[in-house]
Amino acid sequence: MCTAVSFSKKTHYFGRNLDLEGSFGEGVVVAPRNLAWKFRLAQTPSPRRAMIGMAIVQNGFPLFYDAVNENGLGMAGLNFPKNASYLRAAEGKCNLAPFEFIPYVLLSCGTLKEARALLQTINLVDLPFGEGLPLTPLHWIISDPTGSLVAEPTAEGLKVYENPVNVLTNNPPFPMQLQRLNDYLNLSPCEPVNRFSENVELSAYSRGMGAIGLPGDSSSPSRFVRAVFARANAVCGDSEEECVSAFFHILQNVAMIRGCVRLKENVYEETVYSSCCNTETGVYYYTTYADQTISAIDMRREDLDGTKPIFYPLRRGPQIVYGN
Repeated sequence: MCTAVSFSKKTHYFGRNLDLEGSFGEGVVVAPRNLAWKFRLAQTPSPRRAMIGMAIVQNGFPLFYDAVNENGLGMAGLNFPKNASYLRAAEGKCNLAPFEFIPYVLLSCGTLKEARALLQTINLVDLPFGEGLPLTPLHWIISDPTGSLVAEPTAEGLKVYENPVNVLTNNPPFPMQLQRLNDYLNLSPCEPVNRFSENVELSAYSRGMGAIGLPGDSSSPSRFVRAVFARANAVCGDSEEECVSAFFHILQNVAMIRGCVRLKENVYEETVYSSCCNTETGVYYYTTYADQTISAIDMRREDLDGTKPIFYPLRRGPQIVYGN
């Protein structure tokens, strides 16, 4: 399970939690403009854009979990079990394997407006990367400073939704997630007012009681509500440090603690990594489960006209700073 967020302050930030029972050896990857992308059924877009994100690299092909291109368009894939439906190749459509979806959109488009138009032509086909890497049921959030979209592959084709809350988790389908927010319209970051009865004298006895009823469990519908509430009410200054800190606090609010979601004996879901990319500067920040120190990779310090992916392993060991 996962949570993705788009957040604007002085500039725009895009990132996510990846919640799984283990790591696949992912790292921060910079894909330069002249990387020799090879798509199974579609032509490689031209001209191409550089991008940075979290990925594993197989046979020179970055399999991105999330990425942001040099124009500031971000995209992330999140688990969508029992709902995602991939189809056969269709004539007259841009046929893409699911693992090709993020790089194809980010190579092709510089803005959300361009992505919105491109998505109308795309057909996601039932085509795995290869042996040992089966198809993963996914849906995607696509964002830039102007807003967000959600793309969900269904038996009827790719459904595209405007995302007014700039958050995505997992199941159920996105329209149902949005509808469920209406159950929480009474929540507030402010001190509550007594609406129980004019005849009963009541008052708040603790800070934070305006948000009583905010779901605290780890299910994807509850994380969706909690992330939307945190994102909508988070306050920070304009500095890069304050904005990045606020973003990670939003993600920590829905992070998975090892042991709290048990999948089977001695197997637990955890937040493998959290990411936050400044889409204007191309700086990709991340933390991992064991290392909550914020690390950063700057895409623009690399040769963006190169031909090979640049891979940075994640820092996974705890960093403890002693004060005495």
